[in-house]
Amino acid sequence: MPFDQVSSPRRVTVAPMMDWTDRHCRSLHRMLSRHAWLYTEMVTTGALIHGDVARHLAFTADEAPVALQLGGSEPDDLARSAKLGEQWGYDEINLNCGCPSERVQRGAFGACLMNEPQLVADCVKAMRDVVSVPVTVKHRIGVDAVEEYGFVRDFVGTVSEAGCEVFIVHARNAILKGLSPKENREIPPLKYEYAYQLKRDFPALEIIINGGIKTLDEIDAHLKHVDGVMLGREAYHNPYLLADIDARFYGSTETPLTREQVEEKLIAYCAAELARGTYLGAIVRHALGLYRGVSGARGWRRVLSDNKALARADLAIFDEARRHLREPSEMFE
Repeated sequence: MPFDQVSSPRRVTVAPMMDWTDRHCRSLHRMLSRHAWLYTEMVTTGALIHGDVARHLAFTADEAPVALQLGGSEPDDLARSAKLGEQWGYDEINLNCGCPSERVQRGAFGACLMNEPQLVADCVKAMRDVVSVPVTVKHRIGVDAVEEYGFVRDFVGTVSEAGCEVFIVHARNAILKGLSPKENREIPPLKYEYAYQLKRDFPALEIIINGGIKTLDEIDAHLKHVDGVMLGREAYHNPYLLADIDARFYGSTETPLTREQVEEKLIAYCAAELARGTYLGAIVRHALGLYRGVSGARGWRRVLSDNKALARADLAIFDEARRHLREPSEMFE
């Protein structure tokens, strides 16, 4: 697809994923793609207002561009948190209106906010009043048994009136009772057409589609209908998928790094982090899928999952892991 200079910088994004998209994960993803738009894990307003701000918000310039996803439902708290996010250098503030977990529901935010579009609009306005970076919303297409397209259309319409111009649409319903967060990512059927219709109904808005997307060809297909595509679990479990993003969707002429070159950069990153006292396993766990599909990947992954070896903080563990990649007896994965 020819590169369009006015296309969204969010043409391809990696979803905010709890317990996964921390700064080490984002650093790995940035080694693979200079242009894919990255998101933090969701950070609650309470964690920022009452907790250790640096622990939640510190990141390196090499990770940019990065968006901060916030969880909360009080406009004043969200405004304070958004301001902190801008001060710490984030390129976007995103409001979570899609997480269905019981913990999030107890806090009266996440997916249950879709039932209160005017409150979401108030939250967006409060944040936009205090920051200059874009304020965006990530949401589902419905809640529980609500199946009508009109529900998400009216939600987007109301929130956009508060100045939100970017909507990330996880094209499934959120089932608030009876399904776990994992089941909520798999059981409610995907309805991509709802996201496509949103773009037709709101052509001036930037619509990003999310949910079940696994290949570059699928990204291409969706980009015929919407402005951007958000990858989730596939980008995490198969990170090398990101290596071809820049050339294919951002017009880059640079040759993508090989898996081996990515591993070299990862080892250098680990060395720097070990010097800061970081536990090696906290970094390596995000890279276990780097050789997915390569002969010997299972052995490579097994070595780098050995907690006792990781605790020794010896980077020679990578040499041991790499020996498995030269063993033809390993099954392709």
